Amino acid sequence: MKNKNKKKICVAINNRANYARVKSLLIEIKKNKKFELQILLGASAILSRFGELDRILKKDGFKKFEKIYSIVEGENLTTMAKSTGLSIIETSTFFENYRPDAVIVIADRFENLSVAIAASYLNIPLIHIQGGEVTGSIDEKVRHSITKLSDIHFVATKRSRDFLIKMGENKKSVFLTGCPSIDIAHKAKSKLPKDFFIKNKGVGNFPNYNEKYIVVMHHPVTTKFNETYTQIMQTINAIIKVKDVKIVWLWPNIDAGSDIISKQLRIIRENKLVRNISFFKNFTPENYIKLIFNCECLVGNSSSGIRESSFLSIPVVNIGSRQKNREQGFNVLNVDYNKNEIFNAISKQMNKRKIRKSFIYGDGYAYKKIVNILIKIFKKEISVEKELNYL
Repeated sequence: MKNKNKKKICVAINNRANYARVKSLLIEIKKNKKFELQILLGASAILSRFGELDRILKKDGFKKFEKIYSIVEGENLTTMAKSTGLSIIETSTFFENYRPDAVIVIADRFENLSVAIAASYLNIPLIHIQGGEVTGSIDEKVRHSITKLSDIHFVATKRSRDFLIKMGENKKSVFLTGCPSIDIAHKAKSKLPKDFFIKNKGVGNFPNYNEKYIVVMHHPVTTKFNETYTQIMQTINAIIKVKDVKIVWLWPNIDAGSDIISKQLRIIRENKLVRNISFFKNFTPENYIKLIFNCECLVGNSSSGIRESSFLSIPVVNIGSRQKNREQGFNVLNVDYNKNEIFNAISKQMNKRKIRKSFIYGDGYAYKKIVNILIKIFKKEISVEKELNYL
């Protein structure tokens, strides 16, 4: 018989990065007797071309979860807006049926804005992880919108906490915990097994065991949608010049512009324009950490180049404005979308393995801090009444 006193906490996971951010937290909530974990999978998290996250969850021991389908095909600005609207409808139905006591939403993806809207209109307390950070692209607007809809905030950095308080959030509802993605990085860093690339089912010319490689991830910048082709070609033309190491390229996310990037990657792959390259759709959170921990350099515009990589001391070439103004460690070299700048930065970073470790985003124990705070705040009712706290 189920314990009626358990608090039902729903965690919404809409893409592979969301899962990597909170896997340690999901495990901790699941094993805590005070909580009942609900997992809602949606958007690209359940699409096969983005790695079928439902299969990974089952393998990780999360047998119970629900799925909603909300992605409108096209990967352009209009379909992003329509997907958000459709997700509000589907998510609202889920919340009405499952009646969670609180909803946890992660970071700044457009798919998560719909979760925040649905929970808010249904008077369900909303808990936001990774608010208060600063970046480029549409993520900036989405992140701060979710902040203003949220009732409880678990932030990764001191600056983020200060920013939320300056935005009018009640300082009693803002908790500095660090980022749960650092928890995975803390536990999963290790050497690659000999069959690592074969088991992860990529295509192309994989690195051999102990062979040097770099990792590339290039996602669309939605606020510069019309520049997507030019941007990806600058990155590709820089990578073509890299001859002395293998290239491991991960597929882009589902943002507007994804189809443009994917098309150019298929041209490289099918015409074998780069001989020392392999392509992968997705890795489990632990395998992704192993992948980047053992690379010579991480290239692109992923937040993992700023966040997990700073903790792991991985040299990073950060391209363009997607991570603009995000707090950085000692590992990052920023460049513009220029093939020569990118190539020169790669050459420089590949010879720079001894980098000071950074604890900007946490110490690897965010999951414990968050669950302990959840236990305390659930001792009384969480208010969904919002007010500005400038007075």
